[in-house]
Amino acid sequence: MSAATARRLDRRVYLHSRPVLFALLSATRRRPVLRLGRTVLVHDPEAYREVLTRVPLDRTAEGTTGGAAAGLTDGGLLFDQDGEAHRAGRRALAERLGSQGVERLRPVWQQVLADRLDPLAGPLDLVPVVRELAGATAAALTGSGAPPAVLAGAASAAAAAAAADHLPGLLPRRRAAADAARAAARLSALLPDPLDAMVAVAAVNTTVAALPRAAAWCARAGLWPQVSPELASELLRLTAPSPVLPRVAAADATVAGRPLHRGDRLVLVARHAAEAHRAAPGRPATAAQAVFGAGPHACPGARLARVQLTDFLTVLAPHRPVVLRARVDRRSALPGYAALLVGPGGAR
Repeated sequence: MSAATARRLDRRVYLHSRPVLFALLSATRRRPVLRLGRTVLVHDPEAYREVLTRVPLDRTAEGTTGGAAAGLTDGGLLFDQDGEAHRAGRRALAERLGSQGVERLRPVWQQVLADRLDPLAGPLDLVPVVRELAGATAAALTGSGAPPAVLAGAASAAAAAAAADHLPGLLPRRRAAADAARAAARLSALLPDPLDAMVAVAAVNTTVAALPRAAAWCARAGLWPQVSPELASELLRLTAPSPVLPRVAAADATVAGRPLHRGDRLVLVARHAAEAHRAAPGRPATAAQAVFGAGPHACPGARLARVQLTDFLTVLAPHRPVVLRARVDRRSALPGYAALLVGPGGAR
């Protein structure tokens, strides 16, 4: 296969997971900023960073990441920028996810990789392995005593229910909201501190979305000999595991010369800000960072994601896995695989 094939097959993950949304975003990506009624699509990299660093945002509005966080934590919001208690909580999380914190967590996922992937003796579905890895990491990060698979399942269900509640779908609005509330309660019951619910959701869902897709990209593009921290960072850019950041403007502003009004719903297309639709190497460093946000709204888990993906690919690389079968997950909050069956290089 080739890099072009890898990109084409990975693009199917987006289009099959949220067909209408991602078809719209693909069709409009050449418009830097596009208004559709009270919704504003932001594709341009500079406009994307401008919104996250200069535009006042309503961090608790319904239908945003912050609104979902508030629902998961019964009104508490770890990622809110208002209030010293919340800022202190964010600083504490940044310490847990800093270089020393990541090194303390690293043996947790390395043990899962050693137990499940080394050696890769035959065909194996990578998705359950990554779920276990993500659940074990989230448990260590939050102090939860729940089994990794149970915690990962609850975090995935909570994220999927929140997405169904906020995005157009087949479920009636009232039922979707009730499902989201029940899923949030189940997750919170597994955590010592309910405020860690959003931490668990982010850690599990980003990992489960990113790692299998990165492995598939390596297999299809023949990148196993090139595995390195730099390749891991590039694959996170190319796969853009959190492709869209929903936000709401808290005040009137101007972005890329276009007016924004208070209350406008902003769809920040991280996938296009990171230039993930461009497979050519050599994109600027800001493109790789865009998948993790920018400024005060940057994700504190960027270092963990890069190190974790590097370790995952490093264990797989000697076996040169090939993709035997892949199935897109149409219910998950983030575009990803429901199953990714791989075998050692040369397996049929």
